[in-house]
Amino acid sequence: MTSLSRQLARWVTGLRYGDLPPEVIDRAKGVTLHCVSSILLGSQTQPGRNAVELIRQDEAGVHRGATIMVDGGTATRGGAAFANSEMAFAGGKWDTFRMLVHPGTSVIPGAFAATEATGASGEEFVTAIVAGYEVMERLAADFIPTLMARGFHASPVFGIFGAAVAAAKIFRLSEDEVNSAIALCASMACGNIEGARGNGHALREGVAVRNAMFAVALARQGHRGGDTVLEGDAGFYHSYVGNNQGHLTHSFVGETRTNLDKITADLGKTWILLETLYRIYSITGYNIAHIDLTAKLCEEMDILYEDVERIEAVVNWLETQYPSPAFPSRREDKIHKPGSTSYHLAYAVVKRGFPILHAWPGQAAADDPPEVLELMTRVTIIPSHTMTLFGPRITIFTKNGKSHTIQGTGYEFIWDFNEEARRIREITPGLPISPAQFEAIIQSCGDLPRENRADALVKLTLK
Repeated sequence: MTSLSRQLARWVTGLRYGDLPPEVIDRAKGVTLHCVSSILLGSQTQPGRNAVELIRQDEAGVHRGATIMVDGGTATRGGAAFANSEMAFAGGKWDTFRMLVHPGTSVIPGAFAATEATGASGEEFVTAIVAGYEVMERLAADFIPTLMARGFHASPVFGIFGAAVAAAKIFRLSEDEVNSAIALCASMACGNIEGARGNGHALREGVAVRNAMFAVALARQGHRGGDTVLEGDAGFYHSYVGNNQGHLTHSFVGETRTNLDKITADLGKTWILLETLYRIYSITGYNIAHIDLTAKLCEEMDILYEDVERIEAVVNWLETQYPSPAFPSRREDKIHKPGSTSYHLAYAVVKRGFPILHAWPGQAAADDPPEVLELMTRVTIIPSHTMTLFGPRITIFTKNGKSHTIQGTGYEFIWDFNEEARRIREITPGLPISPAQFEAIIQSCGDLPRENRADALVKLTLK
């Protein structure tokens, strides 16, 4: 049988812009805008500035490489991709796939670094990030909870594959070279959750994309990675998931078995990229639906804070035990504090929304309404093994004895480019560039397939 990495490499090298359905192209433009927006925001945070300074100090004097976005400095392709990824992460505007994987923070910085080296067109860039997303998400899909339960963090572990595939596509690597790049990623994938559980900071997608650029460089130089590195008896899935037979210890919907053949099934016919949603608020991803659904319910039924007796939310069980039921650092069904699910439900009742530029809340902020801090103590979170991800069922019980319920679908934060542009514009007051410059970025993302050089977007971020 043809190995998984070989099947993926063959599809990646054969993929053309003309093969992409309109909705896939639209999503590629949207995730690009989302990531660039997050980089702009993240450039002003301390973690973002630290990443830029680290690369500046470590790679001073590099003349040929890639651009550190916003800052404008030049670093190696791996160094620039690391800094840009760290800024994207710090900005908080991530895209999300099945709760725990954030492809844009690795795929898009890797694609930009390769684009600057090659002068790739907008069509080439879009095709490459579609390939990166599709491969990364297919590799991750059914295995995310099991991998997390083994102490790894799924987003950087799978992020290296997405970034490498996107960069390899832009560099026009051959099938053998793409196969080797994927195989090399299996040796350099990393991401552990214990550091964050022990008052530290986890190494995330920044390291994954830097390693991805190195894997691509090795493959271009002729390093052979092997053909069975993913599914082999001592391969990636054996190491990270615990077996290469598709046995699962944890899953979002209670499944205990999958099949590795699903990874490459219907490649180019069904597009898992379309499951990618936008985390428009800079909060824990599974809480975003609580805000919009609760606000909508309050608006439709004209419910005010003064009317509410209590709130119940039935949610997917994995959303209550982050990052994994095997190693929970917090239990959303047991806490009532700023940043929790209860807090965001209460905030949506009181304010009928949530500020898009709100910082990551870990403690009561000066501008937190006291009504929010009081109401969150009257919220009950109920874990369920049958509820879909990001699709809670929210019931507000009012003091007049009535109750009002709204059910999420899990698709509320999947939208087209025009809606992404409309919603992301709200960050304009908090950006380090002028409103006109941000509008030019939005326009460039919207016209991305028609751009002669996709790296024009990089230049538009410079202050």
